[in-house]
Amino acid sequence: MLSSLGEAAAQTARPQPASQRRKLGALEVFSVGLGCQWKPGQVDGTAQDYFGSSIDRSAAVALIRRAVDQGVTLIDTAEVYGPFISEEIVGDALQGLRETVVLESKFGFNVDLETGEIGEGLNSRPEHIKRAVEGSLRRLRTDRIDVLYQHRVDPNVPIEDVAGAVKDLVAEGKVLHFGLSEPGLETIRRAHAILPLAAIQNEYSMVWRGPEADVLPLCEELGIGFVSWAPLGYGFLTGTITAETRFGDDPERDFRAWVPRMAEDALAANMALVDVVRTWAQRKEVKPAQLALAWLLAQKPFIVPIPGTTKVAHLDENIAAAAITFAEDELRELNAAVAAVKIEGARLPPPVLAMSGVEAPPKT
Repeated sequence: MLSSLGEAAAQTARPQPASQRRKLGALEVFSVGLGCQWKPGQVDGTAQDYFGSSIDRSAAVALIRRAVDQGVTLIDTAEVYGPFISEEIVGDALQGLRETVVLESKFGFNVDLETGEIGEGLNSRPEHIKRAVEGSLRRLRTDRIDVLYQHRVDPNVPIEDVAGAVKDLVAEGKVLHFGLSEPGLETIRRAHAILPLAAIQNEYSMVWRGPEADVLPLCEELGIGFVSWAPLGYGFLTGTITAETRFGDDPERDFRAWVPRMAEDALAANMALVDVVRTWAQRKEVKPAQLALAWLLAQKPFIVPIPGTTKVAHLDENIAAAAITFAEDELRELNAAVAAVKIEGARLPPPVLAMSGVEAPPKT
């Protein structure tokens, strides 16, 4: 039944104009993707995102199908999201739709491939990568992953060994393209020399512009696409968060409880950026989240954000952001307004931040 529904949806999927499509290396995708990051919900048959919102698994499947029907072609997930449940939901959703999408998943955390238990540290040993991919293929119910990312750089495994393992999987047809998430700059170059990278996936938004200094120029130099995770700043840029918003004290329920820039004092200071977004959204007659996504798209032609959501209305709004454009003088003015706001607080908790920008050890 799921397969027949998917085939029907594939036949009616809405084509998107060429102006709203982008390249990730050799791949062409619609300019706004969908991030699928869930863990088991507190009630059987539900899933929960990392910000406290729940969704029935059947509704999550329907959400992904709607995204594809609306023209979204990039679907992103990972084995560690859950672990495993996100890949399972995506696998269910894409039955009958697989040929219409570019499917991304990731390996690299120290996940027990049998139990799903997450151990300390990272694991990108070549034999583990290959076993992890077999599990991902099974859960995703597909014969290949279009873009396979190393989720974080393993400080104990040379990137040449990682790229070599992925290259073997490419030769077997189980993986089509390679990517890295939050890597060091030299690691990007070293990996790209072994197996050309389709994309780098890093956090990037109005509230975190770190990639602009070095990563985006390097992507431009090497012809690598850029996939932006947290493009709405964990909801900060949607207009729904105020200086009085609190995220509780349980990061297991809401990850933002652990994020320094979401702490009480930092949040109050950072509301200046929300004011910029709200003002410009009114000026452009769009939603704040749409304004934030459109700003990202305007920065470079090879950037593809992957906002996640549990709500159909927000999904539709995110997709519609692809059609929003800025005149040159508008973009200069908006960029200046964003740059004038100093963001307080680190973007991630210290243990998580420590895994970003890591350089792989040299190959001996």
